[in-house]
Amino acid sequence: VQLQASGGGLVQAGDSLRLSCAASGRPFNQYTMGWFRQAPGKEREFVAAISRNGYNTHYADSVKGRFTISRDRAANAVALQMNSLKSEDTAVYYCASRYARLMDVVQITPDDYQYWGQGTQVTVSS
Repeated sequence: VQLQASGGGLVQAGDSLRLSCAASGRPFNQYTMGWFRQAPGKEREFVAAISRNGYNTHYADSVKGRFTISRDRAANAVALQMNSLKSEDTAVYYCASRYARLMDVVQITPDDYQYWGQGTQVTVSS
């Protein structure tokens, strides 16, 4: 599976951004998808994940209510809508995928994922 993340940029606190991750190489609907982020000097952390069928989502407490993950099956892509951005959201954002036998499970740790995109930088100025 190849993953290509896009949509990052420089915004002000309170603004919105929409990240997209295009997947290719394997049937998209066989994979759980997730977003992670890594700020300078910090470990990679979980942001959001969505199950194969799109019905089950999970968010980090720090982004709950502000970020929304969704699947676009027609485009073989997963999106992360980020609203009310804060300076602490500044990081490189990575999308990831893993094959999932079950339709409604999600994974929230980096080691659970098999494939990773290259990352896209999000910078939020206060």
